[in-house]
Amino acid sequence: MPRPEATHEREIVEPVDLCLTDGRLDRAAVGWTRRPLHRSNLCGRWGRNKRWEYWCVATPTHLVAITVSNLDYLALYDVWFLEYGGLEVSRSAVVPLARGARFPERACDGEVRVTTRRLSIALRHDAAGMHLSARAKDVEVDLLVQAPPGHESLGVVIPWSEHLFQYTVKDNTRPAEGVVRARGRTFRFEPGTAWACLDHGRGRWPYRTVWNWGSASGRMADGRTLGLQLGGQWTVGTGMTENALCVDGKLHKLGHELAWEYDRRDFKRPWRIRDARVDVELVPFHERHSRVELVVLGTEVHQCFGHYRGTVVTDDGERLAADGLLGWAEEARMRW
Repeated sequence: MPRPEATHEREIVEPVDLCLTDGRLDRAAVGWTRRPLHRSNLCGRWGRNKRWEYWCVATPTHLVAITVSNLDYLALYDVWFLEYGGLEVSRSAVVPLARGARFPERACDGEVRVTTRRLSIALRHDAAGMHLSARAKDVEVDLLVQAPPGHESLGVVIPWSEHLFQYTVKDNTRPAEGVVRARGRTFRFEPGTAWACLDHGRGRWPYRTVWNWGSASGRMADGRTLGLQLGGQWTVGTGMTENALCVDGKLHKLGHELAWEYDRRDFKRPWRIRDARVDVELVPFHERHSRVELVVLGTEVHQCFGHYRGTVVTDDGERLAADGLLGWAEEARMRW
């Protein structure tokens, strides 16, 4: 089988700063990595800098997602638990001027800890992995996301200009374990059936943005692990993409934009995502629709959870079946 076309994007293999000392994008930071190598030294242009950590841990029967974000002029925190076809608990908080929201400069390093009257969240990294903890009315989270030796993740810098850019780390197929307690019930997360995904973001965005994001993690029929990391819209024209496969912990970079097909009148209909090396369809079983309007800030997200089916092709030309992978696809429209 012929080897697929290699990505044209530059792979970064040494540590690098995201910004120059005046806050502009360091062009040496533009590229992609297999492990976090960027230091997000954002500075200047107060009100435009954005930092966030998003973790979603999913099992075949339930999931939990934690969001901690600092947009300079405010912070948004969220804890969401879903039992498929059953219990759902969502707790969030908005903090003006992002008081108390401090973030490390490197992905999967250090600690993020925030507390409000409505909830508290702690994300702490050590040698065992990432500890996820949250407390809010009717929901408590205590999970460990393991750090398998040699595991690779996708880091990429998307450059719109020297003043507008985004560094993201997308990390999936991370085994997780622990418990979530929701409205008096205990839900267990076990390695082998519980998979965690990270979206780590640092940068400055255009005021109005639209993006697509698809992700999935799981075991294939032959016992190997497969992760899908699929993006769309927001990277067009930048020369970079956030598309990759993770097979048994090894990253396979996809260098082309993907074609996304879905029905904006009914987001729960199947989503199709494809290019020369990806042809998959997500069949949703749950849609999470969130909308926020806060004067200067407006967001609307349709996030559809379901199962993927289809095929993907590795760097070596191996065709893999993505059938049954649990994950999601989303459309986000931001005014921020």
